[in-house]
Amino acid sequence: MIPLSEEATRNQAARCMNCGIPFCHSGCPVNNQIPDWNDLVYKEDWREALRNLHSTNNFPEFTGRVCPAPCEAACTLNLNDAPVTIKTIECAIVDRGWQEGWIQPEPAPAKTGKSIGVVGAGPAGLACAQQLARAGHDVHVYERAARAGGLLRYGIPDFKLEKHLIERRVAQMEGEGVVFHYNCEVGVSVPPNQLKSRHHALVLAGGAEKPRDLPIPGRELAGIHFAMDFLPQQNRRLGHEAIPSTNMPAILAGGKHVIVIGGGDTGSDCIGTSVRQGALSVTQLEIMPRPPEKENKLLTWPNWPLKLRTSSSHEEGAEREFSVMTTKFTGSKNGQVEKLHCMRLDDKMQPVPGSEFELRADLVLLAMGFVSPIFEGLLEWTGVALDKRGNVHADTTDYRTSVDKVFACGDMRRGQSLVVWAIREGRQCAHSVDKSLMGATMLPR
Repeated sequence: MIPLSEEATRNQAARCMNCGIPFCHSGCPVNNQIPDWNDLVYKEDWREALRNLHSTNNFPEFTGRVCPAPCEAACTLNLNDAPVTIKTIECAIVDRGWQEGWIQPEPAPAKTGKSIGVVGAGPAGLACAQQLARAGHDVHVYERAARAGGLLRYGIPDFKLEKHLIERRVAQMEGEGVVFHYNCEVGVSVPPNQLKSRHHALVLAGGAEKPRDLPIPGRELAGIHFAMDFLPQQNRRLGHEAIPSTNMPAILAGGKHVIVIGGGDTGSDCIGTSVRQGALSVTQLEIMPRPPEKENKLLTWPNWPLKLRTSSSHEEGAEREFSVMTTKFTGSKNGQVEKLHCMRLDDKMQPVPGSEFELRADLVLLAMGFVSPIFEGLLEWTGVALDKRGNVHADTTDYRTSVDKVFACGDMRRGQSLVVWAIREGRQCAHSVDKSLMGATMLPR
């Protein structure tokens, strides 16, 4: 990401109109006080802008880089297709804070004597852990991977989010007293009941990691992989981290014709990673119809609009096909995928007779989203109730599960979502845990 100059950033902040009803707030899950810190940036009070920004968001350097910015879609100036560059200003504020040395550990002045375990070091778990540590609790984060970050580290490529950004936040949290336990898979290597007896409360923040599959003929062929088998391998290579020794082969796109099935952010990340690995061609298939190039703002604003979104990865080289359904895979005699057999769909999502076609494929990446948390292991052992979608059942009032002392937040509770929603839920869950243990809380919701 190329930042704006300080002058350009101030000029953008000056465009904020201090609306009587700031619709940008309706688009921001973490409740950023956008007009307030825009005004502070305009007045060159960067340190107060940082304080204001941190009052609602623990990790603005993450959201300022990978959030899709629903706040900008809700900006009043977006009615004229010229919203304030809110996301860029947010990133500039926090980057300035790091450069100036303003961001330091903020340990609690006094300890409560209460101990809390947080399972999962993704954005929800990290936000929850930091808030609870600042309230004076002893917080232990249990992460099955070798490093913290969750999908921020292992799902999002380095070209979108450099991992040193995560490391310095982890160092800040360790300075605040948070203890991280890596390579610790609760429900497999560590029994959840052991954690329940060790801590006064347990927070489940493990994410929604069960991918949506494509059960069609030929699915068993070699060369067909889930996106989240492909992307973490590349992130581990770049991070000089050992790739777990499983039956999964090395998945590389170099010299191959790659097909990405799924049109969302994960599919886009697969495209950018495949291009960087030297793929001969990359084609992205989306079962939904091609969205309009531009939304009708009088109908959609200030809500998040459905429109064609082109990422930098798309611009680097990918063919995009919409309204396409894959019917089967075929391969060589040695069991390697070679072709996709597809059909086009009409506006009612019905197959168009005679529209069959084939695509060459040496590597197929399934990026069709996630359906729920993984039940085996942690959830199975804990015995928490699940909702009808397979997520942990807990409401947003107190984030309590059906099991005493156990709370849940983030994608594990709400299903696949955005980093901003994960941070919001982690913060709100921390509020609930602190209130439950202490009878009252000063933590914001």
